[in-house]
Amino acid sequence: MVASDHKTYVYVGLAGEGDYIGEGGIVRRADGEEQWQDISKGLPDNAQVRALAIRPDDPSVVFAGTDKGVFRSRDRGETWEALNDAGPNHEVWSLVIHPENPDVILAGYDPCSVSRSQDGGDTWTMMDTSQVVYPHITTYMPPTGKRVIGMSFDPSNTQDIYAAIEVGGLLASRDGGETWVSVIDGPYLKNNTLDLHKVQVSAAAPGTVHIATQTAMFRSRDKGERWEHVQVEEMFPGGSYCRDLLVAPDDPKTIYLAAGAGGGAAPPDTVQEGALFRSRDVGETWDRLDLGETVPGRMMAIAIDKGAPEHIYCAAYSGEVYSSLDGGSNWSKSVLPGESSRYLHVYPMVCG
Repeated sequence: MVASDHKTYVYVGLAGEGDYIGEGGIVRRADGEEQWQDISKGLPDNAQVRALAIRPDDPSVVFAGTDKGVFRSRDRGETWEALNDAGPNHEVWSLVIHPENPDVILAGYDPCSVSRSQDGGDTWTMMDTSQVVYPHITTYMPPTGKRVIGMSFDPSNTQDIYAAIEVGGLLASRDGGETWVSVIDGPYLKNNTLDLHKVQVSAAAPGTVHIATQTAMFRSRDKGERWEHVQVEEMFPGGSYCRDLLVAPDDPKTIYLAAGAGGGAAPPDTVQEGALFRSRDVGETWDRLDLGETVPGRMMAIAIDKGAPEHIYCAAYSGEVYSSLDGGSNWSKSVLPGESSRYLHVYPMVCG
């Protein structure tokens, strides 16, 4: 039961990459508010915000991963403090909080590295990624620093943690993050199925790992030993650009997927289009949700309020944010400010 005075705050991180770096930052909107509020004050100038996390036991505490490290707010983004996250000169691309102990936080970087805090972000230690060997097909370009773009604990065994690497496959830790190894390799012909964007593990299927890639979804039922293609509606010939995955906080059998027709794997003349898919059987079957219109850009991010799990949000690359307050039956739309520039786009989204 959600308290009658419960208010959901939604946070969206803005950034660019490569040659397309614009003014980044974070915007926030609360239930009942019409406008998005810029809450970047206190972050570095032009902060590229590519990761966000909310402390589940205290949603006023928000973490932001930027190109200048990890920052923490204790007042829903009104003020920010820089954390000594042990990753100097490394850009933060992912943040994950332990499902049982919210004092434990992991940050993933570009180039590939992981740091861990065990005291809520006050102090950090670099983990050992020295044994990581990338699948050969992903190193042809020539080898570049691989970014840790998403991480997930296995809630049934939190010693098992997975890290999605953009153009680098999947890493796993079997000791709570202390050490990491690659768990995907093989005679691949193209790298697009190893161009990962997100990884999720559901408590409803212990040891089953779901990954979202540039062209499709895949699933391993045995902690990454063997993989199978997960059939989702094709949004361009040969696949869908899969960007975000999220297990519902109130029902581990329900998983959401953000996908699109556009993306690096799509044919050049593909029309940009985004979609939100939902599975109610731990990824066995998927249905596309009706958001009320054709989404004009690929879907990038999903957020669900743990304190009010019927509040579901998704955001498109082009700045449209879709909100449902009834578990996905009905949706409304808002548009982020300043999203007309190709130099600035949606990256992470969280709420609480």
